[in-house]
Amino acid sequence: MPGRVCRMNARQVEAVLSRHGFRLISQHGSHRKWRNLDRRVQVIVPEHAGRDLPLGTLRAILVTAEIPGSEWRD
Repeated sequence: MPGRVCRMNARQVEAVLSRHGFRLISQHGSHRKWRNLDRRVQVIVPEHAGRDLPLGTLRAILVTAEIPGSEWRD
């Protein structure tokens, strides 16, 4: 059974994304668009005053980005 999802804020998620080849493409308000051109994958990361992302949002970002579970699970 896989571990639980670790709580992360936007900065921590962006660090994981950049380690996996994602680059910041643009920002509109508090939402940043990250893209991996090699895999043709794009995700949007909301930044809200350093608060942890809701678990559903966090999971959706990391699953869409195809980040291995070992990066974001206990």
